[in-house]
Amino acid sequence: MLGFMGDVGDLAKLVMAEEGAREHPGGRPALEHELADCLWSVLILAHRYNVDLESVFHRTMTELDERISTRLSQGDTPGT
Repeated sequence: MLGFMGDVGDLAKLVMAEEGAREHPGGRPALEHELADCLWSVLILAHRYNVDLESVFHRTMTELDERISTRLSQGDTPGT
C-alpha cells in the first residue's frame, strides 16, 4: 500500500507536468509507466482482499451514472 501511495504521488507530478504546471524529466513514457504501476497496485490490492474488481467497477459506474443523470435532470451540474 505504501508503494502505491508513492506511485500515486509520482503520477500526480507527471500529470502536472503533462498539463504544463511543472517540469519533470521522462515525459510521456514516464507517465505511461506510472499509470501502469498504479494499475498493477490496484489489481494486487483487489486480489489480496478478494475484491471482484470487474463487478465492483461496473456497479460503481452504474451508481455514478444514475447520480449524474439525476442531477442533470434536476438542473444541477456534476461536481456541485
